[in-house]
Amino acid sequence: MTNVLTLEMDEPSQAWFEGLRQAHFPAHLNQIAAHLTMFHTLPDTAEVDEALQVAAEIRAPFAMQVTGLRFLGRGVAFQVGSRALLDLHAELAEAFREDLSAQDRQRFVPHVVVQNKATPERAKLLLAELQAGFQTRQVEAVGLQLWNYLGGPWKLAKRFGFRAN
Repeated sequence: MTNVLTLEMDEPSQAWFEGLRQAHFPAHLNQIAAHLTMFHTLPDTAEVDEALQVAAEIRAPFAMQVTGLRFLGRGVAFQVGSRALLDLHAELAEAFREDLSAQDRQRFVPHVVVQNKATPERAKLLLAELQAGFQTRQVEAVGLQLWNYLGGPWKLAKRFGFRAN
């Protein structure tokens, strides 16, 4: 089984992203909650669990900024910026370097998708709507979530809360 690693966000931010995803992601294709993917494919091993536990234990929750919007062609995502997030990703990428997929070896561009698999026209309309009212906002990273990939939907396997959480 392969696993997906996401960053856990504070509850108000998660609810905000999820509300947008529910409103704009085609309902029949929306099988998972809004999320910030850190790694798309990790093996289901004790070594991965241990590395994630250590990374979480040495880290306090940290602030991130929603810095803008990203057009995906058939959807829209919010860009997320944080030096602490980039450092965490680099640390984990080094720990998992032997197991990373080609996709996970690419440059990490943190984002949260609120629309995908829509028509390009619909995506352009949403982008314009969101850009018109866009304001930066702070999001807090509070942990890591490891999900079992089930061929579409995901199932939460483990949560690794940052030490103060």
